[in-house]
Amino acid sequence: MTGPVNPSNSSGLPDGTGVLPESEGVILQRGGEELALEKVGDRFTVRPIPNRSLTELARQVSAVAALPVPSGRLIELQVAPNQLDRAMQTARSSPDVSFASHVYHIKNNPSTKIYLTDQITIQFANQVDEPAAKAIATALGLELEQPVVGIPNTYVFQVTQQASANPVKLANQLMRRTDVLTAEPNVVIKTQKLYRPNDTHYPKQWYLQNNGGSRDLTANSHIAAEAAWDITRGVRSVVVAVADDGFDLNHPDFQGKGKIVAPRDLKRKDFLPMPEEQQENHGTSCAGVAIAEENGEGIVGVAPGCAFMPIRTTGFLDDDAIEQLFNWALNNGASIISCSWGSSSVYFPLSLRQRAAITRAATEGRNGKGCVIVFAAGNANRPVSGEVNEQGWTRNLLRGVTPWLSGFAVHPDVIAVAATTSTGKKAAYSNWGTNISVAAPSNNASPVIWFQEAGFINTAPLISGGLLGKGVFTSDRLGSAGYDPTGFTQTFGGTSSACPIIAGVAALVLSANPNLTAREVRQILQETADKLVDSEPDPQLGLRKGTYDANGHSQWFGYGKVNAFKAVQAAQRRTAAPLSASRRIQQQNSNAFNIPDFNLQGIASPIQISDSGQVREVQVYVDIEHSFMGDLEISLIAPGGQTVLLQNRTLGRRTRLQTTYSLQTTSALNQLLNHSANGRWQLRVVDHAQLNTGRLNSWQITLGV
Repeated sequence: MTGPVNPSNSSGLPDGTGVLPESEGVILQRGGEELALEKVGDRFTVRPIPNRSLTELARQVSAVAALPVPSGRLIELQVAPNQLDRAMQTARSSPDVSFASHVYHIKNNPSTKIYLTDQITIQFANQVDEPAAKAIATALGLELEQPVVGIPNTYVFQVTQQASANPVKLANQLMRRTDVLTAEPNVVIKTQKLYRPNDTHYPKQWYLQNNGGSRDLTANSHIAAEAAWDITRGVRSVVVAVADDGFDLNHPDFQGKGKIVAPRDLKRKDFLPMPEEQQENHGTSCAGVAIAEENGEGIVGVAPGCAFMPIRTTGFLDDDAIEQLFNWALNNGASIISCSWGSSSVYFPLSLRQRAAITRAATEGRNGKGCVIVFAAGNANRPVSGEVNEQGWTRNLLRGVTPWLSGFAVHPDVIAVAATTSTGKKAAYSNWGTNISVAAPSNNASPVIWFQEAGFINTAPLISGGLLGKGVFTSDRLGSAGYDPTGFTQTFGGTSSACPIIAGVAALVLSANPNLTAREVRQILQETADKLVDSEPDPQLGLRKGTYDANGHSQWFGYGKVNAFKAVQAAQRRTAAPLSASRRIQQQNSNAFNIPDFNLQGIASPIQISDSGQVREVQVYVDIEHSFMGDLEISLIAPGGQTVLLQNRTLGRRTRLQTTYSLQTTSALNQLLNHSANGRWQLRVVDHAQLNTGRLNSWQITLGV
């Protein structure tokens, strides 16, 4: 929690959040954290009444520009800074407007705009029934819209005209109540595509198979696709959903009987997700990498025999958009969901609803086996979760110690993908960290972040000198609108390209063994990956993270570069029967430990296990009291040193946690299977913020061996 503790509570509500009343309008509750906002001085948004024209309103407020924000059904109006207050007052009094709001950006990240909607998600304490929840909300001018599927006692409310404050302020007021666990406004943020091609030409499809032999092409920089294809080239029953900006479905690479299933355009709300705008080429290239059909022309995807579910996104990342995307894939039979995009903010945790939507797809898809969900790690050469002392950015956009967080990449049910090069090294731009699962081949280029809203592009500090590496040859939008008028591009890359390679390999794995769960697919990809080593410092930050720790994990490459052949072989050998345990070991540490405030070392409570059997099941029960649970991260450390994050900072203002983490709820525990139970197990609890304190009352581990 980043805000100061409120010593008094002028609202009369029980105090639980660190937000002072005067700060209510500039603190965003999100993912159990509090993010500081700043208002954008020359624009605001309105939601027009259906079938009403905004032409007259734009004239009345002297708007110099009007831009749609389709995901929230909003219109962004730009005005002169000295006219903002008057213009907003005019809009709010107009009968043609149902909702109006300031536009914000996150403090110290001025390039990314945050748009408010008129929705708030509220999670109530267990003792609050639905009538009581409605009464609490009604008193604040909120109207119940719907429950949130999969999260008990959680509802989406609409802010009505009777509300006395905007959604940001209302959420902070609600967080002061002891009977409210979480209150989050639904905000809209623009998608950041993770790749832009350059003009250099590269040979075709080296990433699938190559023999090396040149300065910029090293043997074994590929994924060993040909040997995998000797076993399977994919089957139509395995469906790869690619969510992106649009797909040229007329391209020869997407033709074939049964190739395209359940297409969806979430932007136009129809079933023809074709690209429309000039720059909508990204999705076609991503899809080509994963599933391009083997039909005698064009290219061959990693899993050419698999089916293709094209999902055109809105281009924005509000709660509704993410729910629609993953619900569509879940409900229409997707086996794998490939996402080569992320938030355009350098630090943005997922909301409660977004996390839940991904978890539902990862656990309920494929008749309970789970959809395999793959995300690109990003192209900034920054941690997916961590801090960097920034300097050298254009216009000093970022400077000093800056926290970075990719909420999608750190989700425990997501396979986060880093990028390697044709020379067998880390791609200079590839994001990194403890949450990286595996890596895949792509191009090489300087790190980039696309801050177009700020009026300039490519603001990251550039790397001087040449960078060796070939681009990825893939499908392209047909005609002059594409990256290249030939219908193919040789310059694709970024983690945007590495991501669909992993999606394609996962599709081959499921084609070889459709009984595997999503968790087992991830385990196979990690266990069979090639341990690519890069001992050189990265040319921008000088870091050396290309080797592996005792757990076999590298911050640059995860568990290694994917090997399609080894993965498909392992899938064939894996039995479909669920793990079973013949014996259960249960031990508890009831010694209470105070959790030191804002101490990144935290505490480690040990339990010694003397049994030497192999772990087949894992359950961890914890009992913790803390005045703001959202400050805490909880991890399990195995005797071999493997560290599993059980709980990230998403518990908000809860003050007590009594819960059990299992293989069914925490997929990361899967990495502990088949290791010896013998040795010292530890529960580590770390408080990441100031002012709130608590203690670990007890914890218990149950192992099946």
